[in-house]
Amino acid sequence: MPLIRPFRALRYAPETVGDLGAVVAPPYDVLSKTDRAQLRARHERNVVRLDAPDDEAGDGEDERYRRAARTLAAWRSDGTFHKEPRPSIYVQEQTYRVPGTSVERTQHGFFARLRLEPLERGSGVLPHERTLEAAREDRYRLLRATGVNTSPVIGIYEDPTGRATAILAKLAAGPAAVDVRDADGVRHRLWVVDAHGPAAASVAELIEIASAQPVTIADGHHRYETALRYRDERRMSRSCEEDPAFDYLLMLFLETTAEPLTVLSTHRVVRGLGDAGVASLRERLAELFAVRQASREELRSAFSASAGAAGGAGRMGLWTRDGGAILTARRASFEPLLPLEGEAARHLDVVLLGVALDHLVGIDAEALAAGGRVSFTKSVDAALAAVDSATGDADAAFLLEPTPVASIVAVAREGDVMPQKSTYFYPKALTGLVINPHEW
Repeated sequence: MPLIRPFRALRYAPETVGDLGAVVAPPYDVLSKTDRAQLRARHERNVVRLDAPDDEAGDGEDERYRRAARTLAAWRSDGTFHKEPRPSIYVQEQTYRVPGTSVERTQHGFFARLRLEPLERGSGVLPHERTLEAAREDRYRLLRATGVNTSPVIGIYEDPTGRATAILAKLAAGPAAVDVRDADGVRHRLWVVDAHGPAAASVAELIEIASAQPVTIADGHHRYETALRYRDERRMSRSCEEDPAFDYLLMLFLETTAEPLTVLSTHRVVRGLGDAGVASLRERLAELFAVRQASREELRSAFSASAGAAGGAGRMGLWTRDGGAILTARRASFEPLLPLEGEAARHLDVVLLGVALDHLVGIDAEALAAGGRVSFTKSVDAALAAVDSATGDADAAFLLEPTPVASIVAVAREGDVMPQKSTYFYPKALTGLVINPHEW
């Protein structure tokens, strides 16, 4: 079973930086270059300088990562960050509106350290998604340079009794140490809970519940795989150090049964087909799908977050410059093309689409991992606009419904993984609320 531990986090000192909302940031993987520039301009000590450093003129190889390390060292020295005096967990509450809807939700979780385990059958940590090489390498170089986790991996666990939710609500009853809103209007609150203080029994019970079964990685697979690589590298040079901090990483633990989690779709934009390739694709769709022509507005309505649909029915949208369609998978036609193992994965819409891309246009899993032919977006409008753009090179947009949380957990427990960018958990945890140093 997974090993979860309280720790002494690095946190921004409000007396030094002022408005905490000006120094935190969304995770690196949802930020554009423009976003990063705006965050740097918002505050000279915004965490984006650590978590998503940009190249500057004259930089050599790895210089931007070394710059992040120098910045971190300076901020630790000048009081920008303080280290918690006692091992703690960090309870988080996020209050948000589901994008495109009037539905409001609140979810609770807690930050702690998770001991790293190999991602294999029988492990206490289960992945559900494949990763991309370029992102892994970027996160590795940053971790190697700084020696801290600036962003958490998100892990999900199950507690049908509701006891974990009750404990979190109790721990979040007093004044919050942090209370900020992000650009999407999500309210993030954070409570620091001393693991050996008055709430020690509640902290211990919460950790016991969260570690009773394997934890499934919901978000942050690149960071987890990077941490394993970094741990193995550090083990080569350590000298008889017991239970080193680099054997752990920062995780935000969320419970999946008492409070509903929000998963948004990640749509696919395909390039490199050309007019002939698009024509061939449309001609061959009936080999795998029942096809119904659909307008742009119908696709927007059917696959936006406000539609409220959950994936698994084999339904997806297609938009090309020749028009749109709603596709419904012919399961019998897919059967001989699907992988033999992984019963839960065989039913996923994103797996069906991967098989269709390979069969119909020759984009297999290797080509998908290499990048270039397929890009990803959570926005239906952005996917459609990429195809409509007169100056762009996108040929087709495939629109998906979100993957149910239960399906994600089922895939992980079978020891299988989904294609890259299969899920988008919302809202994201802010980077900079809690930073995990690889030291005790």
